[in-house]
Amino acid sequence: MHVFLAGATGAVGRQLVPLLHRAGHRVTAASRSEGGVAWLREQGADAVRLDVLDRGATAEAVAAAAPDAIVHQLTALADGSLAENARIRREGTRSLVDAARRAGVPRIVAQSICWAYGPGDEPADETEALDTGAPEPRATTVDGVLALELAAAELPEAVVLRYGMLHGPGTWYEPGGLIEQRLRRGELAADGAVTSFLHVTDAARAAVAALYWPSGAVNIVDDEPAPARKWVPVLARALGVAAPEPSSDRPRWARGADGGLARTAYGWRPVEGSWRTSFERLGGPRAGS
Repeated sequence: MHVFLAGATGAVGRQLVPLLHRAGHRVTAASRSEGGVAWLREQGADAVRLDVLDRGATAEAVAAAAPDAIVHQLTALADGSLAENARIRREGTRSLVDAARRAGVPRIVAQSICWAYGPGDEPADETEALDTGAPEPRATTVDGVLALELAAAELPEAVVLRYGMLHGPGTWYEPGGLIEQRLRRGELAADGAVTSFLHVTDAARAAVAALYWPSGAVNIVDDEPAPARKWVPVLARALGVAAPEPSSDRPRWARGADGGLARTAYGWRPVEGSWRTSFERLGGPRAGS
């Protein structure tokens, strides 16, 4: 299959390019920077420099590539801006879907998130509605997710991967990343808010597999949804940062996600281990220094 990969030099995209090649796919990959284009060519991909917010350029790039499917891994997470990431979900997805429709590309696999569901007491499955009544600032995130998923569904074949919170190389959870900075500033609560996590390599594996899945949304998460009062101390200890005092407070939407559909219907399961395995590994080099 010929795949057009948008967001190819992000945390998931960098894992995804070699996995797509290994699976026998041809890859046309897009990056906004010359450095990104150079890296992609080193990986054996056909690379194009592209800002997907430029709708004309996106239409031209997709038409020129004439792929069988688009894999959408676009994010804007470097500075933690919810508004900018929501804009990419709205406008970037709109640009890709319009380009796909013009070029006759039938299939898209798009990155979404699993923490946009409405309030509840148990991990959410795919039958539950998104939290469209949420107040700001959460409304910005949910509205962006909804726009992404509705736009993707305009194509004949659309798989939406509702990823857990990504950890691993290139994410906020690496040493020196955004989460360590928040820990050091005392901005991270060790409360009852439940998170479902996902390693970036497992996220990339799911995207490759989803090229052959039927249309619909699928939660892609590890097997250990956890309240912050459990995972924050593990991460803090590994990073050598004092952990905040634990509490039981929980926003009712912070409930984690049920990954049963991916496992039972499609045979997908994580292989990189849970957040616990990944966070504990972060402490290894420091412990031996």
